[in-house]
Order: sequence, then C-alpha cells, then structure tokens
Amino acid sequence: MGLVSVLLISFCVLSISMIGTDNIVVGIPTTLDGPFKPVTVPLDKTFRGHAVDLPDTDPRVQRVVQGFEPEQISVSLSTTHDSVWISWITGDFQIGDRIKPLNPKTVASVVRYGRLRIPLIHKATGYSLVYNQLYPFVGLQNYTSGIIHHVRLTGLKPNTLYHYQCGDPSIPAMSSTYYFKTMPASGPKSYPSRIAIVGDLGLTYNTTSTVDHVIGNNPDLILLTPIHETYQPRWDYWGRYMQPVTSKIPIMVVEGNHEIEKQVENQTFVAYSSRFAFPSKESGSSSTFYYSFNAGGIHFIMLGGYIAYNKSAHQYKWLKKDLAKVDRKVTPWLVATWHPPWYSTYKAHYREAECMRTAMEDLLYQYGVDIIFNGHIHAYERSNRVYNYTLDPCGPVHITVGDGGNREKMAIAHADEPRNCPDPSTTPDEYMGGFCAFNFTSGPAAGKFCWDRQPDYSAYRESSFGHGIFEVKNETHALWTWHRNQDMYNSPGDQIYIVRQPERCPTEPKVSHKC
Repeated sequence: MGLVSVLLISFCVLSISMIGTDNIVVGIPTTLDGPFKPVTVPLDKTFRGHAVDLPDTDPRVQRVVQGFEPEQISVSLSTTHDSVWISWITGDFQIGDRIKPLNPKTVASVVRYGRLRIPLIHKATGYSLVYNQLYPFVGLQNYTSGIIHHVRLTGLKPNTLYHYQCGDPSIPAMSSTYYFKTMPASGPKSYPSRIAIVGDLGLTYNTTSTVDHVIGNNPDLILLTPIHETYQPRWDYWGRYMQPVTSKIPIMVVEGNHEIEKQVENQTFVAYSSRFAFPSKESGSSSTFYYSFNAGGIHFIMLGGYIAYNKSAHQYKWLKKDLAKVDRKVTPWLVATWHPPWYSTYKAHYREAECMRTAMEDLLYQYGVDIIFNGHIHAYERSNRVYNYTLDPCGPVHITVGDGGNREKMAIAHADEPRNCPDPSTTPDEYMGGFCAFNFTSGPAAGKFCWDRQPDYSAYRESSFGHGIFEVKNETHALWTWHRNQDMYNSPGDQIYIVRQPERCPTEPKVSHKC
C-alpha cells in the first residue's frame, strides 16, 4: 500500500481510537513502517497565484505608533526555559543619500513584566543599536534603521504565562501590555504542545495565508527563515506585519541566502544579525549564525549554511562541543535546523550544500540527530531515514519546508525528470563556493549526477505553499504534520510519526579503546 493510501486511511481513524496516555493516534504511518516507496504529488496548477509582495500601502505594514513608542515587538528564547529575549524598535527608519542615524543612547531599553497583568513587578534592562545598509552601487539610497532594543528576562518559571511592557518609561514611551508563555522545563516527559516550522516566509499574499494557518494551529514556538529582501524598509514592514504573532509566540530564526544582503566593505547579514536576538552567548557560540537551545525535552541546534563549516572552522568545533554536552536522558530529542537542504530532489539548488553535508553529516549521525529541518527550496519534501545517500534506519529524517510563500514562487521541476539534471559545475552555492558534488559511486544512480527516477531516500514531495507542525508526544514518538495553504486546518497534506529507536541507534560516537 502506498503512502498516499495510508494517509487517506489515517484521516478516517483520527476520531476513532487513541492508545496510551500520549495521544498516539492509531492508523497514522510511522517511520518504523518505512522506508516508504517514493511519492510525488502532481502539481495543483490552480494554486500558484498571490506570490506578490504586500504593498507599502497595506495597513498591516504601516507604522501606527508615535514618536519613540515601541513597534515590531518580538519574543525569542534563550537556551533554557527560565530566560527569554524581548526585542523591539523605536523611532522610524530613514532612507536617502544624506541621512543621520538615530542615537541609541537617547532611548532606554526597559521591560516590565510579571505573572500578573497588573502590577508588572519585575524590571529588566538591555542594550540597543542602530544599523546602516550602505549600498556599493549607484541607484539605491542608503538606509539607517530605527533604534533596535534587546532585553533578556531571567529567573522565569517553566510553562508559565507572563505579561510584559517594553519601551522607555522616562519619555514616557511604553508599549501596550503583551504576554508570552515560557517553555516547559527540560525533561524526558516535558514538551511544548506544538512547534511551527516555516521556511522562506517572505511578505507576500501567500505569506498572509501561511501565517493565518500557523495561527490557527496555535503553536507554542515558531522556527523560521524570515524574509526575502534587500530593500531595507521591507524588513520594517515584515516586523509590523508579524508583531501580532511574534509579540506572544517565541520565534527562533536561522539565516538563509536571502539575508546575505551584501553592502560596502563586504558586510553581509547586517539586518539579520541586528534585528533578532539570539542565545548565542548563552549556548557558547560567538556567532548569530549558529546556536542552540532547549524547548522542554528537545535540544535544537541551529546551524549556519553561509559561514565556514569545515572541521577547522569555529562552527564545527562549537557543534562538536554542543553535541557532546547533550544529555539524552534530559532532552531525548535532538533536532537540527539550517537553510540549504542536503537531501532535496528538486532542480532548484540541487546538491548545492554538498560541501556542508560532507563536512558535518558524519558528526550529526554519530550523535543520533533525529530530525533535520531545512528551507531554501520553495516546495515541500520529506525523506526516508537516510545517511550518506543510503537508506539507514538510524539516519535522520530530512524535511524541507521552504514553502512559506516568498515572492520567488514555488519550485516545481525535479532533477530526476528528463532533461532536468543540472550541469554539476553550476551547482555550488554562489556565496560559499567550493565544489563537492560528484557523481554517485553506488546504488541505482552509480556513475550519474542525478537519479533517473525519484530517489529512494525521497519519501514524499509536493509543490505547494504551507507550513509544518511538530508535536513531540513522548521520548520516542513525535507527530509531524505538513499543512498546505489551500487545505482546511483539519486536512493535512502529509502526516507521519517519527519514531526514535535509542536502543538500536547510537546517540554518541563510539569510543575506540587502544592498547
């Protein structure tokens, strides 16, 4: 029986039977049933529109605050449940040939917070900055941001609702009162209810559909790659549009190619690194490109596909230390996220991240990473468990969910279809360089650069806009559901239980004892 048939059956039994105390639904396929025969869902040609940017006249992206009142408010996590970051912007951006940046020292960074809405009895202060985008070519005006504030709250209780206001009370210029909920304490039976995964979100009409669907699924946390921009004011538009979500649901971001944004003096990723708060220092990282954090019994590792990743690089050394510190008795689930996928069968960006894969795949496999989430490809694909292009019951499940809705529209062509296999010389990433993608040396595609059919490691692929929901049920079972924008909330496009087998699969490297 094919995967599509299994999924159709699973939908019929959703309301019939549950087993155990972890709400494991009978009838939904699990990775233990795999590896699955590859499935490609035919393109729905009726659902391709609306990949058009929201105009700056849309009221959802316009500035509605006055003076130095806070806007673009967001919450992000620190490494553990007892700490979060609150970020916001005061003052408006400026764009032009001769602009004078705002002075961050003129506006304080203060958050008042507490478990009761009134009074907010706790206070925290942080730091602020302004960034500039100075273009190295004629025709674009320079940009300087409003004042960006980041404040870290500490001493929080797990799984608890907190109310907060941010701003500068001395002006006075404080925000309305918002709220957020902390993550559960780390432990093998302690997990967030739902985590939303969104890639390449952008700021289009498709974006609005994706965000509406995400909100409808009521997540406790959102992982995403944010936006496709170079025109800097659209970062502000995105922050304003997203504030109703990001002011109450923590977001954790990872950089993608769209955030490179080259400017004078070879500076890159300036907007990305300035606008978001990262638990880099708390997780032992010196970079905004890679960091880690816990969400209950899940340890997330966020990696950078656009910074050095070879074995002599700081990122690799940090990753090795971070993995070695993970206690799987406390955080049984180990999840990694970065932007460009290693196992994508679409023609777009085919095998583009092969150098990263050859540098890091062994390490992630040795420590038993369970799931890997990626974006970059503007479509959806889920792999069978795979390692080094070979089906492996202990390999991670790779999920590409780069279909959030940015303006580049969907990826449709597959590299295994006739005349679609790209020239190997065109595949290396333009920014990172290097060439590591050679012809396969074994298996059905031996001697070739592409398969001539959907590869065995590709379990399910479909070109559509959407998002995913990740629900860990216990130490061994997690439910993954991919929702298409054109579907109703209770009609998943793809759904499967990802099952860990810690008794079978290693969770740390084997140590060799030499005499």
